[in-house]
Amino acid sequence: MRKWVLSFCLVFSIFSYGQYDSALNNYTVDSGYFTSFDHTKIYYEKRGTGEPVVLIHGFIQNGESWKRLSILSELLKNGFEVITLDIRCNGRSDRKLNESAYAGDAEARDIIGLSRYLHLGKYDIIGYSRGSIIAARLLIKDRKVKKAVLGGMGTGFTNPQWPRRIMFYEALMGKPTKELEGAMKYVRQQGLDTLQLAYMQKYQPSTSPDELSKIKKQVLVICGDKDEDNGSAAALAKMIHSSVLVIVPGDHGSAPRSKEFSEAVVSFLK
Repeated sequence: MRKWVLSFCLVFSIFSYGQYDSALNNYTVDSGYFTSFDHTKIYYEKRGTGEPVVLIHGFIQNGESWKRLSILSELLKNGFEVITLDIRCNGRSDRKLNESAYAGDAEARDIIGLSRYLHLGKYDIIGYSRGSIIAARLLIKDRKVKKAVLGGMGTGFTNPQWPRRIMFYEALMGKPTKELEGAMKYVRQQGLDTLQLAYMQKYQPSTSPDELSKIKKQVLVICGDKDEDNGSAAALAKMIHSSVLVIVPGDHGSAPRSKEFSEAVVSFLK
């Protein structure tokens, strides 16, 4: 557990404070807000031209996180149109006080609505960490998704009673949890709203092994060779019969920064 807490702090630090990829300066940004099904305003940015790819960030991150990883500029250089967004309760998107705003696959519905608003037609998706949990829901719910990348994720989210999710929810709601003392201190130091983050954990969706087994679309499951934060990536790939598994160097925080990660994702989408 201590290893997981350190990984949580490391990945947040890397994604939040790493250096921006200067190559992004070569691309014009189309940014704005989309009003979702329940009037929540979702902030997005769009760059490049070509086949559209939507990037879905992880927990306690936002669309800015992708600018610190080479995958964004690599996709642009390879002729993709790349859309990043701030999931509700993150970044510049609306924060909702009503917990029902996080239920019923709200985050996936936001992305489906955004894709229609931007007239994307068929599109690919890349999720990392918690973003992969949302990406899995999109594979189930949106017929316009062509291919999906599930990064930094194993089978943990397939369990509706995932102990890690429940423990994190309870800690964010104020329950003293020795194993997460460091993580909670980190959250408070960043001035984040623990109640809204708790709602995100409470209503975090799960996708059953049966649902995953019925997916026909092409899926890349990609994970660091030292990343066991969210269960077994190999076991997840076996659940999705149409998937391929790629293991790259690194743990949960460092794997998406590796050149192997970017190369594998771009190759898969092309």
